[in-house]
Amino acid sequence: MPMPRIAPSFALAVLLLPVAAQAQDRGSVNPKPLPPLEHPDAPSTPAKALFGRVTRGSAGPAHIYGFYAKGCFSGGEALPLDGPNWQVMRPSRNRMWGTPYLVDFVERLSQKAARVGWPGLLVGDMAQPRGGPMITGHASHQIGIDADVWLTPMPGHRMSRAEREETSATDMVRPDRLDIDPQVWTPTHLQLIKLTAEQPEVERIFVNAAIKKALCRDASGSRWMSKVRPMYGHNYHYHIRLSCPEGQENCQPQGAPPSGDGCDDLGYWFSDAVLHPKPPKVAPKPKPAMTMAALPAACRAVLKAP
Repeated sequence: MPMPRIAPSFALAVLLLPVAAQAQDRGSVNPKPLPPLEHPDAPSTPAKALFGRVTRGSAGPAHIYGFYAKGCFSGGEALPLDGPNWQVMRPSRNRMWGTPYLVDFVERLSQKAARVGWPGLLVGDMAQPRGGPMITGHASHQIGIDADVWLTPMPGHRMSRAEREETSATDMVRPDRLDIDPQVWTPTHLQLIKLTAEQPEVERIFVNAAIKKALCRDASGSRWMSKVRPMYGHNYHYHIRLSCPEGQENCQPQGAPPSGDGCDDLGYWFSDAVLHPKPPKVAPKPKPAMTMAALPAACRAVLKAP
């Protein structure tokens, strides 16, 4: 059955596909700080320009404010660049931050992944030090409970800074985008995603529709499959979204995923309208950048906190 809630429009494809491509942009071994803003307190200043210039988390306990795609958090922690079973990629982006809840989850997941034969996690973008909108790359990842994990196994050595900034993840999808590439997809990829989805903290996992198709061939009917949802892009990594932690009353939860394993709903994603969208007669106007007025009021204090 098609998914009518997502319009197969060229405008939507243009909006979402470049976001996923950002995951493969190279980082920088010697990143330069962004220049200061002339009018940081102006109401029209994009929130991403403000949160994107914060280099460290705020002091105090962790609090989440808002929704995955419209919020922020305080009391964040940075995932260490190296752990026994993980390495952080693209450290120049400074997006290895999250709530302690997320950092702890990633560390524990890396240990469990080793037990199913996965050599270690290459961790991509989590969040900025205080969350909020990002200058490039993501609409979500704003409240410190989202993380991208590369579908490339961790190598058997500690990667250099240059390797972490310049190495590309492996594209799991065939060039025609109709299925996974059997030359790179392995049964262990399925085991990694299954393991992740089975964790009670996980609310959603986003993967490319071709990856969902591959999972359906081997795991249709499994309860955990309802959490794994197809999404534009996500050829190179899978996106982990945790549920709102207990006691975080200002965290806005996402609705429960649709019932069933989702394997009967994939036709939309492989339709010609999605794979080969026709350009509109009139180019859509870009959406205005989100300002601080669109975020929870507490995010102003989070931004200015020590």
